[in-house]
Amino acid sequence: MLRIHHVVLDALRTMRPALATIQRNDPDLARQLRRAASSVALNLAEGSGSAGGVRHARHRTALGSARETLSCLQVAEALGYIEAFPADVVARLRRVIGTLVRIVS
Repeated sequence: MLRIHHVVLDALRTMRPALATIQRNDPDLARQLRRAASSVALNLAEGSGSAGGVRHARHRTALGSARETLSCLQVAEALGYIEAFPADVVARLRRVIGTLVRIVS
């Protein structure tokens, strides 16, 4: 398993309060954020048990979902549902994205 899997899980734990706030304001955005964030962790895990093209596809999907997760948080902030998201969580997500970009390129 990639060493970023635990980073994703830590970010998910940190997002819980923001998710609850987003849920109250925009249930659809909260649902999309939960799906995207979960997809990152699940595709990383699935990719670690795969080989070749399947592994690459799972990592590419995880990358797209990580970008979507970050974008959902940015949208929630832009719409005023949440305050500026903690820099450490954004840094974790950017670390995951950076690692996945290097892997799938």
